[in-house]
Amino acid sequence: MNRRLRILHVVENLNYGGMERLISDMARHLDATRFEMHILALGYLGHFSKGLEGFAVLHTGRPQSRLSMLYPTTLAHDIRRISPDVVHIHSGLWYKVGLAARMADVPFIVYTDHGRQVPDPWMTKVIDGLASRRTNVVVAVSQRLAEHLERFVHDRRRLRVIANGVDTEAYLPRPDDQVLRQELGIAPDAPMIGSIGRLEKVKGYEVMVEAFVKLLETWTGTPRPVLVLIGDGSERQALERAADAAGCLGAIHFLGWRSDIATCHRAFTVFTMSSHSEGTSVSLLEAMSAGLCPIVTNVGGNSAVLSDTLQHRLVASGRPDALAAAWREALANPEQRVKDAEAARQRVVQTFSLGAMVRQYESVYAEAF
Repeated sequence: MNRRLRILHVVENLNYGGMERLISDMARHLDATRFEMHILALGYLGHFSKGLEGFAVLHTGRPQSRLSMLYPTTLAHDIRRISPDVVHIHSGLWYKVGLAARMADVPFIVYTDHGRQVPDPWMTKVIDGLASRRTNVVVAVSQRLAEHLERFVHDRRRLRVIANGVDTEAYLPRPDDQVLRQELGIAPDAPMIGSIGRLEKVKGYEVMVEAFVKLLETWTGTPRPVLVLIGDGSERQALERAADAAGCLGAIHFLGWRSDIATCHRAFTVFTMSSHSEGTSVSLLEAMSAGLCPIVTNVGGNSAVLSDTLQHRLVASGRPDALAAAWREALANPEQRVKDAEAARQRVVQTFSLGAMVRQYESVYAEAF
C-alpha cells in the first residue's frame, strides 16, 4: 500500500487498568510511518488518554440505544465515519463492536482477550463463539487463556498468543526515596506489601485482606508490616469494612488510583496479587520490571510470567493462609528476596518488553492487506 493502515481501537474508556494502559502504550509506540492509530472510547476517554493527541486520533462514541447489542447502528455509523482498515476490539465489547464493524464494512477485525471470569458463564461462551465467526484474528494474552478460548472460538487457526509487554526503561529498579512512606506515615524500615489493580471480585482482594490479618496475628517483630492497595473498584467499601472489622484498617492503606506508580514501586518490599483469574497482568510485569519480588496466585498467565526460576513465589488461589505464609517467608529472607527481585527484572526484560508486543501486533495488522 502507498498509504498508512488506519487502525481503530475500540474500548469502553481509557481511565484506569492494565488493558487501558496497554492501549495507551501501543498508541505511543506503534510505527507511525506504517500505521495511523485511532481510539474510539464508547463511554469517555479518561486518565490514560492524556497526552495521546500527538500519537492517535481520539474519538468518543455517541449514546447508544438499549438494543445496541442487537442493532448497533449508531456505533456502526461512528466506525464508518472513521473509516478504518482494521478494527481492534478489546475485552467486554467483542460481540457488539464486531457486529458494528461488519455493518460498517470494515475489512479486518482483531479481538484481544485480556482475561476472563473463571468459570465462564455459558451464555458468554455462546455469544463470544458467535463473535469469533466475524473476527479475523483472536489474540489471547497468555497460552493458558488461549487454551481456554479454543473451546468456543469458531476457527482455531485464527487464534494467536501475544503476551502483554511493558516499557522496561520506564519501570526500572530504584532505591526507596521515602516519599510514599512519609506521605502515609510509615516507618522507613516497615515491610511494605504492595498491590496494584482493580478492586473487583475477580482480583480476589478479599483473600488478600484475610491473608494480611493472618500475617499480623503471627507477627512478633517490629515494626509490623503494612499492606498498600493502589486501585479502586466496586469492592472497595466491602474491603474497607472487612479491614475495619478485623481491627487492622490502620495497617491497610487504600490509596485509590495513582499516577506515581514508579514512586510506589520504590517503597514496596514485595509485590503481591491474589487474583482468581488473570490473563497476563500488566501490573505484575511493571512491578517485576521495577525489580520487585512477586508473590502471586497461580492463575492465568502468572506462572508463565514467573517462569521456572520463580515458581516458588506462586500460591494457590483462594488460600489466605498460603498467601500469608508466602509473605512471611519472603519478608524473613531478604537475601533470597533480593535474588528473586533481580530474576524478576531479567525475566521481563528478556520476554515481556513493550517493543516486542507492539511488533507482534503490527504483524497482525499487516495481514489485513
